[in-house]
Amino acid sequence: MKFTKYKYLNPKFSHLKTPFLMIPIPIILFTLLILLSLSKTVISQIPAPAQTDPIALVGGTIHTLTGTPISGGTVLMVEGKIAAVGYHVALPENAKVLNITGKHVFPTMIHGRTTLGLAEIGAVDVTVDLSEVGSINPNIRAEVAFHPASRHIPVAAIGGVGVAVTAPTGGIIAGMAAAMLTEGWTWAEMVLKAPVGLVINWPSMHDAISRDRALEMLNNAFEEARKYRIARKHKSNIPSVDTRWEAMLPVLNGELPVLINASELRQIQAAIAWSEKQQVRMILVGGRDAIYVADQLKSNDIPVLVGPLLSSPAREWEGYDQIYALPGALHRAGVRFAIIGEASATYTNRLPQHAAAAVAFGLPDTIAMKSITKNLAEILDIHHRVGTIEVGKDATIMVTNGNPLEFQTKIEQMFVRGRKIEMIDHHRNQFNRYIERLRQ
Repeated sequence: MKFTKYKYLNPKFSHLKTPFLMIPIPIILFTLLILLSLSKTVISQIPAPAQTDPIALVGGTIHTLTGTPISGGTVLMVEGKIAAVGYHVALPENAKVLNITGKHVFPTMIHGRTTLGLAEIGAVDVTVDLSEVGSINPNIRAEVAFHPASRHIPVAAIGGVGVAVTAPTGGIIAGMAAAMLTEGWTWAEMVLKAPVGLVINWPSMHDAISRDRALEMLNNAFEEARKYRIARKHKSNIPSVDTRWEAMLPVLNGELPVLINASELRQIQAAIAWSEKQQVRMILVGGRDAIYVADQLKSNDIPVLVGPLLSSPAREWEGYDQIYALPGALHRAGVRFAIIGEASATYTNRLPQHAAAAVAFGLPDTIAMKSITKNLAEILDIHHRVGTIEVGKDATIMVTNGNPLEFQTKIEQMFVRGRKIEMIDHHRNQFNRYIERLRQ
């Protein structure tokens, strides 16, 4: 769209040849139209209050993911925690009993790499907060930028995603990823664990000059952080706290992993060698060519967050099922892995479809379900809170009418830390709207 004539917001600037406040009227009207339309739909789900009374889910099949399913069992939730699981559970007098006979209970799914809460509308820059200026930003904290009222969060939650690991994307060292709940009023309330790891974008291996420049910056950052650690330990000549190197101390001390985004074979090999040299814990994210170095990944105990799977092969000589079959191949090779979906916030709710694609091409369905729950929680060190249905863990679970990996299965109710969330979002609003049109 091209505009040739402009009008000034303030007439007193009209005499200026190069006014500093000049905006095309059509753009103003278009922006207002977007804002007005969003005002009616963006707040489609009101966060639920904290759990007060005990809630018992009775009569359904409980898939704890730690053993065989419990048919006709009970899950008791008290103050946001799982208080009991099994048969013949003694219920408190004030418990709210929900009969879920014929239904299934699973732990909610975990999306291991997304921009949920950091990006809203791609075409509107002010709603996108994915990166900062510069290439080395280890002190960037994803949770602080997380927007709890994002319209994408209810869509993800109602799709069965109870935890989303949201991460910055820009530069070489992008910042710290955070595991966020998909229910709550504020970002602080929605933090499950922050940080979960330092995000590194491995440079492309195609351009040697750009690659070497990026790796030099990466190595210099780790060298400076180590010098800072030594100086801080001895309390010598530190004029002030440097938030960049301070943020990297848990990584250097082995308390946090590095989440390295790398897909191509040479990237993966170089990243493995670099992590060994730097003596840091590595988690490979993406991992399109991971199967070609499966033995190396297994011997170094490097887990892979593999995905997205709903994509085509990268090379002409690869089979059409190269990506779909990758999780199954990693499983057979003994590599620890979990499945992730697209990084885009818009598609966070499509996570089960990625796991389902892996099932269609050789991955056992029980392993596929664990790859977006239990296994992922263990890799990211949040397994003490979520990932399975066990006594003492958060009551972050979902009730379904079937296998969550089946496309036709409906998530009938989500509980996040015992909160019974409102099962409405923008998608369901629109569905109900046009169902009503057909009814009329």
